[in-house]
Amino acid sequence: MTTTVMQRPSAAARLRLWVTRETTGGALLLAAALVALIWANTPWSEAYHALSEFEVGPEALHLHLPLAAWASDGLLALFFFLVGVELKHDLVLGSLRNLKEAAVPVFAAMGGMAMPAVIYTVVIAVTGDSSAAHGWAIPTATDIAFALAVLAVFGRGLPRALRMFLMTLAVVDDLLAIIVIAVFYTSDLNIVMLLGTVAAAVAFWFVVRTRRWPRWVLLLLGLVAWWFMHSSGVHATIAGVILGFCVPARPVHGEEEPRTHQINDALQPLSAGIVLPVFAFFAAGVTFITGEGIGEILLQPVVLAIVLGLFVGKITGVLLTTTLVTKLTPLRLPDAIGLRDLVPVGLICGMGFTVSLLIADLSFADGDHTAGGKIGVLLGTAISAIVGAIALSRDARMARSADMNLDGVPDVHTEPITGQERRELAWRTDVIGFMDGDDIPDPDMEYMAAMDGVDLDVETEFVDSIEEEREGRYGPEPDED
Repeated sequence: MTTTVMQRPSAAARLRLWVTRETTGGALLLAAALVALIWANTPWSEAYHALSEFEVGPEALHLHLPLAAWASDGLLALFFFLVGVELKHDLVLGSLRNLKEAAVPVFAAMGGMAMPAVIYTVVIAVTGDSSAAHGWAIPTATDIAFALAVLAVFGRGLPRALRMFLMTLAVVDDLLAIIVIAVFYTSDLNIVMLLGTVAAAVAFWFVVRTRRWPRWVLLLLGLVAWWFMHSSGVHATIAGVILGFCVPARPVHGEEEPRTHQINDALQPLSAGIVLPVFAFFAAGVTFITGEGIGEILLQPVVLAIVLGLFVGKITGVLLTTTLVTKLTPLRLPDAIGLRDLVPVGLICGMGFTVSLLIADLSFADGDHTAGGKIGVLLGTAISAIVGAIALSRDARMARSADMNLDGVPDVHTEPITGQERRELAWRTDVIGFMDGDDIPDPDMEYMAAMDGVDLDVETEFVDSIEEEREGRYGPEPDED
């Protein structure tokens, strides 16, 4: 048996692994937002707004847009493309494949979106500011990057099952937010352009399934689909979601990994390291020192409505829905998770940020409530993050029972959160088959598509032969009798 020495990853590979860490993604988002917020409230704030409003792009295609619009309509389409890829993957091979197992976090996501909308609507109705009613969807979103970062830092020691619960909840939350944007924030619908998007998506569907699947052709088709969607009146980022659903979630042409995993692995560093921070930079820059002043902005009813929706509505919706579902139906929380764990989860779900800022821009295009909407999102997110972090730390220190979900079966999946987790797609080889389609000996075992390379803290690593590495990634190969 030979021994293979795995060399230290290159600088590019180490950077890629670092960017995709959940803690890194949250830190980059926070840094970009803080830079924008500070710059927008200095004597040089006009330079920030001039940069945001600087227009570029071909006039002939009606794409002569401000940089801020390119960030929200253009760059963010890549983020939504990966959301679509993740949704497709989870529906076919991941956490949403088994509806019984996914039912509780799905219901929790629905409750976590409905309650903030109700609270927002009630506050706006009571205060009489009917002009802000269109912003009801702003506090319904959850920023998965921020939420996972806070969980990774302050939830160390809690079971990884809680992270999977949060990810499933957030994926469903993203899906519902996409539906809300497509249905409630579409104006002047152009059917011809929408049909053009469908045609480009169909072509994308075929090309992404070919043996060679040329990337430049997919990029070209993606740009065409985006342009048609942008011209149709539907928000352009929806094109990214549609194309993400076109990617096959099962291996094709004898490949070892699903193409959803390959695409996510290739583009996630770009999304986490560039797309989301750039969007945060252009979206979070609210000037409140001059003009109306922070006092007048904070007194706007929309600020109170969003803060209460995010901080109170999210946790109330998640906890209330989960409690009712687990008490009144046979459904139970996943293994190793108790109702007490959903208190910090519900709190960090109140971190709306990315999608909430996008909906704020869509809701208040006239500018009357834009500053208040964004301030409300930033305040609600910050309060939810701080209180959620405290709740996570407290929960991690508390003793845990042998049957946290009270299903009468001792918990098995108690592996702790380490803080080193990265955004990647989980898949089961019993669903896709072992390598060339053979059955695996243990269909109940879950496998994770391992990333190539070694941990950043390890300079070199020895492995016993290629076969052992293969078994570590895909499980033992069946014996041939």
